Amino acid sequence: MKLNGSQIVLECLKEQGVDTIFGYPGGAILNIYDELYKQSDHFNHVLTSHEQGAAHAADGYARSTGRVGVCFATSGPGATNLVTGIATAYMDSVPIVAITCNVTLPLLGKDSFQEADIAGITMPITKHGYIVKDVEKLASTIRKAFSIARSGRPGPVLVDITKDVTAAVADYEPLKAETASEPVRNWSEKDIDDAVSLITSSKKPYLYVGGGAVISGASDELVQLAETIGAPVCDSLMGKGAFPGNHPLYTGMIGMHGTKASNFGVSSCDLLIALGARFSDRVIGNPKTFARKSKILHIDIDAAEINKNIHTDHHIVGDLKEVLTDLLKRLPKTDHSKWISEVMETEKKFPLSYEKDKLTCPYVMETLNKLLPDDSIIVTDVGQHQMWAAQYYRYTKPRTFLTSGGLGTMGYGLGAAIGAQVGNPGRKVVNIAGDGCFRMNMNELATASRYNIPITEIVINNSVLGMVRQWQNLFYKKHFSQTVLTDKVDYCKVAEALGCRAFLLDDVRDAERILREAVEYDGPALVECMIDMDDMVFPMVPAGKPISDAFDENDLKDQRSNT
Repeated sequence: MKLNGSQIVLECLKEQGVDTIFGYPGGAILNIYDELYKQSDHFNHVLTSHEQGAAHAADGYARSTGRVGVCFATSGPGATNLVTGIATAYMDSVPIVAITCNVTLPLLGKDSFQEADIAGITMPITKHGYIVKDVEKLASTIRKAFSIARSGRPGPVLVDITKDVTAAVADYEPLKAETASEPVRNWSEKDIDDAVSLITSSKKPYLYVGGGAVISGASDELVQLAETIGAPVCDSLMGKGAFPGNHPLYTGMIGMHGTKASNFGVSSCDLLIALGARFSDRVIGNPKTFARKSKILHIDIDAAEINKNIHTDHHIVGDLKEVLTDLLKRLPKTDHSKWISEVMETEKKFPLSYEKDKLTCPYVMETLNKLLPDDSIIVTDVGQHQMWAAQYYRYTKPRTFLTSGGLGTMGYGLGAAIGAQVGNPGRKVVNIAGDGCFRMNMNELATASRYNIPITEIVINNSVLGMVRQWQNLFYKKHFSQTVLTDKVDYCKVAEALGCRAFLLDDVRDAERILREAVEYDGPALVECMIDMDDMVFPMVPAGKPISDAFDENDLKDQRSNT
């Protein structure tokens, strides 16, 4: 059949099972939006307040559903406004397809109005990028984009289309979308045998779970592995929910703001099994001292991550769920009760703690944990509140914790929460933001109210850039340079002006009542939580130091009293 380029774009999206698009129109992409108008009964298009919000919404949709997220933007500034969202998705291996339109082919490369080489700009932050200049190649390009985005280690793909291609006519033959192919078996029987040998000879094994475990869907296999070999389990920020946070073998997060039990345990183990993890600098601290008493077994789908940051004693490249399925067939049940007791004694000795008689973010997180169903989705921005959300909320299911781990994007959370709620309409979605982060993309509250998307926005207001201030407090002699946000902004009034319900929470005694009312409200609601500007996240490991140097508030008091 003969279709124009805009019709081909939408038909290809239908092939891929896409029914939701986040975007913002403009001149270069107008042909596609005109066709979208004609097909509005098939597609749910969410008009965000800013293109960055569209990219983050596609990201949140993808992370929470496991499907490819889609966003649209026009040429020039529309496309460049997607860049931060694309980079965020790239760092955290999130499958999105960003479709942009550019000036017509004769105007390319002439500094035309609203022209930008978006394919070139995004080359380092995408799995692949295309610029389509021939309508005959349009359908195959879009199909390849989706295949690349979801295959192997997922990630974002950009498709830029010149405006004349969206109007040109070509033959179109519908195709069924590629079904998920069986994971390529890159490992041998010997690889499994060597892994079994390492594990069975270990006396003090530890599991380190990363974001790849969530992507792979390996939660059941992780629990079986931990229980079979008798190993305590820690996770990275991205790995949260892959292993249940309420499991007796779970010891909390590892790394800069990880628990002492996890950091000390990994520093004492004799075998560290890294599962879908990339040994980020925020996890390992000083690479020369990380797990120095331990052998390293690394299982990951991306060969580029093997021996990149930490040298391994053995590794297996492949889909984590499939590798663990093979591994578990050969692993005998092992008793490491003495080792587990040693680690759990550390957990009892150094529990996470906070002041109970005042309003704090940890108290808010624990209260939300009591109020919300297990399948609720917690989204965060970046900073102290992000770490508190990771520490004090117990994630028991995968894809229930969405955060910008690799890029650390302030302003990520609200757009991502909108995407998650649109993708999961029957579940509760809560975004935790600091006041500094919220200021960056709070315009997306207008999106939530326009569509009556029932997200709950929690603003942890300490009137400072909390994490930066914490570093200034501890390492920069309290030189609070440009981190104080004491001004006249009233976030509750902002929320109301943007069409949302608003609650002010400034007394710990009102926390449960107000939070309950907010999360039960059938529409977008904001809760502004007033906390002390000098609340800090503990434990903490100074940058570049061994993770065994983790200190908490008591250590800090002892250190100061001895100097």
